[in-house]
Amino acid sequence: MGELNEKVISKAIVERYMNKLMDYLENDVSIVGGGPAGLVCAYYLAKKGVKVAVFDKRLTIGGGMWGGAMFFNEIVVQDIGKAILDEFDVNYEQYTDGYYTADAVETTTTLISKAVKAGAKVFNAVEVEDVLFKKIGGEYRVNGLVVGWTTMYMAHLLVDPLVITSKYVVDATGHDADVASVLTKKGGVKLNTEFGDVVGEKPMWAEVGEQSTIEQTKEVYPGLVVAGMAAVAVSRSHRMGPVFGGMLNSGKKAAELILEKLK
Repeated sequence: MGELNEKVISKAIVERYMNKLMDYLENDVSIVGGGPAGLVCAYYLAKKGVKVAVFDKRLTIGGGMWGGAMFFNEIVVQDIGKAILDEFDVNYEQYTDGYYTADAVETTTTLISKAVKAGAKVFNAVEVEDVLFKKIGGEYRVNGLVVGWTTMYMAHLLVDPLVITSKYVVDATGHDADVASVLTKKGGVKLNTEFGDVVGEKPMWAEVGEQSTIEQTKEVYPGLVVAGMAAVAVSRSHRMGPVFGGMLNSGKKAAELILEKLK
């Protein structure tokens, strides 16, 4: 092994990361939340050449898929989920008619890898505290994010954030719908939903929850699309529990909606 230079190692990390960050201060789509819906959305967008960045406040992205249910790291999908696992080349087994199981770790790592290899850039340990909200072309719209390091917020440090500009933002933050919540509270706006606000989910009803997760994936305010559990939270639908077909297809639908808008 040749001699290693600590200065070169540190310089390489700082320079490469800063180049990536500089390049993605402006992008086509910013996805907040690197769970299954966000990753699938990123994959389908990046595959079409869209400049997309994923921001997640955790160090390890993947959302709640890692642990399956109660740390039993197997996931269940139905036929609509199986089709996406096929495209991502994830191994699975049929459990009974209409139900399939897959290793949660393989599924999560594959979603991450496929999204990144398709061209999406991931910024982990970055938390979103606000949205960029402007009047553009005669209408108010979301056109970016206000971000800082997760450790800043954990330590309650008074440090100014940075701004990421983008044509569309996807709220894939899960049960709390963090981005939509910030918009309604600070912007004083009503969402394009029945309730106009983040009202939270109803108790578990897997069949209804799975359907509505996909159905309620939509642009709820100009420039803001909700996906996954965030779509459930703004529509006050039932949660679906540890079955992932709806989450995966919600991410795909969000990408399709945005691709149509970007045309």
